[in-house]
Amino acid sequence: MDIVKEVLEKQQQNLQKYKPITVEKTLEPKIDVGHMMVSDPNYFNDEEMKADREKYVLDLTRDNVQLLINSIWQLPTERVEESIVAKLPPPKAPLPRARKLPVPKPLTKWEEFAKKKGIKKRTRDKKVFDPVLDKWVPTYGYQRYKAEKEKDWVLEVPQNDPNRDMFKEKRDLRIERVAKNEVARMKNIARAKKIATPRTGFVGPESASAKQLITASNIAKASTASVGVFQESLPKDKQARGIGVKELLPGEKRKKKISTIAGEKRRNMEIVTKVLNKKPKIDIDRAISLQKSEARAEREADEGGDDGSRKKKKSGKKSKTFSRKKPKGGQGKRNPNKRAVGRKRR
Repeated sequence: MDIVKEVLEKQQQNLQKYKPITVEKTLEPKIDVGHMMVSDPNYFNDEEMKADREKYVLDLTRDNVQLLINSIWQLPTERVEESIVAKLPPPKAPLPRARKLPVPKPLTKWEEFAKKKGIKKRTRDKKVFDPVLDKWVPTYGYQRYKAEKEKDWVLEVPQNDPNRDMFKEKRDLRIERVAKNEVARMKNIARAKKIATPRTGFVGPESASAKQLITASNIAKASTASVGVFQESLPKDKQARGIGVKELLPGEKRKKKISTIAGEKRRNMEIVTKVLNKKPKIDIDRAISLQKSEARAEREADEGGDDGSRKKKKSGKKSKTFSRKKPKGGQGKRNPNKRAVGRKRR
């Protein structure tokens, strides 16, 4: 009997660890299954909160999560790859977005052309068989470059030119092709963001159009000190349609404003009014100093007239007075190159 009693008590203790799935509350919580959110309007129990705060919050959270799980199990379910999945309904509570709605990615120039012409994207195989190497090689990626290097281990030099490096030319073409793709990618980004790009900037004359070459020629003419006035024209030279030399200068607008008689008359009147209403600038400090100097001169003239009657003029020749310069000492400096004059003391 003791063994049976111990087993029953142990089972009862294990059952106490697991709480029932039914939860009873005074006010029914609001459950939004679409957002998987529960809003509990019931008040906190202050006594239980003060007694053991962590346990009370943990039990309260467990009850609310149990209500949410019960609501989810009431939804229609289906099996997807050995898993039971419930389809959530649309959310009830409107929540603000942290970021703006994503906009569709703008199409590139090639994608617009392909869409217009109905060209569909063709999927390429990851690997193709190379009969020269007699193995499967990737169609793109760094492994493709290694396969090409292994395949083209020797290259033919045209006309047996010893100064021509075909490996370097092949590498330069590859670098130029990568740079051209990068320029095209940046132009697509600039066009999508509506950023003005330079009219020139082509990779080379092989890939440039006739309009780009004419525009570049006109810009080169306008880059001189005379803004292309004294620049000699090339034979059969053509200007870009609607583009002159002066219009290519930065800050110049292609369409100039048409001047009207009323506008010209108004500008002339503004100039005349500005000239006539121009007042001379007065230097107050200079005027005060001039007045002081004139007053001082008058005062000295009056004092000189009174003293002149008292003094008598001296007649006769003035005695000559001789004066000599004060000798300067060596100040502790001696010039060894200078020769001493006079008797040498011993």
